[in-house]
Amino acid sequence: MKSFYVDLHIHIGRTWTGKPVKITGAKTLTFTNIIEHARHKKGLNVIGIIDCHSPEVILEMESLVASGEVYEHPDGGLVFGGLTVIPGSELEVYDEQCNGPIHLLSYFPSIKIMREFSSWLSNHLKNIQLSSQRIYVSGIELQKKVKELGGIFIPAHVFTPFKSLYGKGVKKSLAEVLDPDLIDGIELGLSSDTRMADQLEELHKYPFVTNSDAHSLAKIAREYQVMQMEEPTFRELKFALASDEGRKIIANYGLDPLLGKYHKTVCAHCLHPINDNAEVCPNCGDKKITKGVADRILELKTAEFGPKNRPPYVHQVPLEFIPGLGPKLLDKLLQHFGTEMAILHEVPYEALKDVVPIKVADLIMKAREGTISLSAGGGGRYGKIAD
Repeated sequence: MKSFYVDLHIHIGRTWTGKPVKITGAKTLTFTNIIEHARHKKGLNVIGIIDCHSPEVILEMESLVASGEVYEHPDGGLVFGGLTVIPGSELEVYDEQCNGPIHLLSYFPSIKIMREFSSWLSNHLKNIQLSSQRIYVSGIELQKKVKELGGIFIPAHVFTPFKSLYGKGVKKSLAEVLDPDLIDGIELGLSSDTRMADQLEELHKYPFVTNSDAHSLAKIAREYQVMQMEEPTFRELKFALASDEGRKIIANYGLDPLLGKYHKTVCAHCLHPINDNAEVCPNCGDKKITKGVADRILELKTAEFGPKNRPPYVHQVPLEFIPGLGPKLLDKLLQHFGTEMAILHEVPYEALKDVVPIKVADLIMKAREGTISLSAGGGGRYGKIAD
């Protein structure tokens, strides 16, 4: 068995002809740019690109296969050198069962099956070209279609205040809107971690995944996991999520929840912290409150501890969060050490301080060890490193 770095939630901003896919995504986020950046700069082994239902994205994938730059693995996935792409789709469901819109992730083994899924989707949403579109079927209908096509189904960023399963979609239980038996994993999102999520007993039977939800090239791999598999393929990914055949998630790497944009409850107008279930902001008097992930989980809490066999969740600060580590200095590090995964996991301290100022090298080591000081984020604003 081998270990692989995996990030399963990366958006496409534009097609190869410049048409928008994820409206809020960077224009540089084309399929080709993503795979090159993820492989050469980030050092990832498996990525999920979750806007592959868009017809122009399908054409780009087919073109890369036809040119020989990419090939389809017999066990699923598109192989680009040492990187495997799992084609995926993020969709929004808001039906009569939902308390609010929720985002759901689906993954498929091949371009052919993704094309079939895209054709089915085109009959149930308004714009097949765009990402995260509302699909006019129930969550359970979507789950059944994904499973009919042999896909993987994962609710996205489940605790964020907007467009998520627990933030908006359900009042108490995921069974209100989804079939619990047709879920392959739970994506935690940037403002929660394993300890927090395991306070919901109904989540104990699912593996947790930690992904970047990248809207720019720089954000790729800000969260990821290490998986133990024979090789990086769709089939092996399914095994790893199910902890079958010796495959498994070895560790989740993600932001300390304090760094997440929605960790604390704050006033939506002035971002002042809100305590004690206040209905009016004591700072500006506004009544619009954005409930933080930590408080929402406490509302839903049904357990003190999670399963003992959970992989460790490692609080790791992405390099772009490190004060003093700007683009030029990061490029210098990459020229010396190859990829961000190498810098975050492998490069010795002595080698780091030969390339960057000692203060920056110290912060990188603290980030690696999870000992860095943080101030909490909320209301759409990231937390900060306090050092």
